[in-house]
Amino acid sequence: MAKLVFDPQQLPIDSIAGEPAVAPERLAPDWLRARFALPPEWLPETTDEAGMSTRAVPTPAAVLVPLVERERGLTLLLTLRTAHLTDHAGQISFPGGRAEDYDAGPVDTALREAEEEIGLARAHADVLGTLPTYYTGTGYSVSPVVALLKPPFELTPDPREVAEIFEVPLAFLMDGLNHQRVSAQLANGKRTFYAMPYQRYYIWGATAGMLRNLFHFLRA
Repeated sequence: MAKLVFDPQQLPIDSIAGEPAVAPERLAPDWLRARFALPPEWLPETTDEAGMSTRAVPTPAAVLVPLVERERGLTLLLTLRTAHLTDHAGQISFPGGRAEDYDAGPVDTALREAEEEIGLARAHADVLGTLPTYYTGTGYSVSPVVALLKPPFELTPDPREVAEIFEVPLAFLMDGLNHQRVSAQLANGKRTFYAMPYQRYYIWGATAGMLRNLFHFLRA
C-alpha cells in the first residue's frame, strides 16, 4: 500500500466504542509493572486488517509503545511520519519498523528502531512487556513493546522518517468514549478501523488498533 486511496478524516463516524475508561489508579507505573509481570486472562480485539494484506507471509516488525512519566500523569509518545515514505506516509505511528536478522527479538527490534527514528537511547526505556502481535493490511506482523520512559531524556528525530514527535495523555487514549469506529469501502472490500482524534492529531488504523488492545489489557 503505497498511498491511501481515501482520507480517513473525511469519513463519517459509524459509532463510538464507548466502554468505560481505565481506572486512574491503573494508569500508574507501579500498577503497570505489576500487570505486565502477572497478566490476567484476556482476549485481544480482532480486526479485518490482517485479511487485506497481499503478502503470503507477513514481515516481522516491532514498535515501541513509550509511556512517559510526566508529573501530571503518563503520556504516550507518538510520531508523525514524513509524507514521502512508502508505507504509512504522513500518518501517526509508534516508533518502530521491520525486524532485521541481527535483532535478538522483538524488544531488540523496537529499541533499535526507536533509537534510529527518534534518537531515544535504549537505556531510558524500562521495558514492561509486549502486547499480542498485530497484523496490518500492509503485510506486517507487529509486536508492540510497552516501555516506561522517565525524563529527562533527549530525542533527535530522523528527518527522513519523522516529521514530528508529540505526546498524548494516556488517560485520554484509555477511554472508550474517545474511540471512534470508521469504515471505508475499498476495492478489496469494506474496511472498518478505529480512530482516536486528539487536538490536531488523527490517530487511526494499526496504531489505534494496538492501543485498543492495550486498553483491553489494562481493563481486564
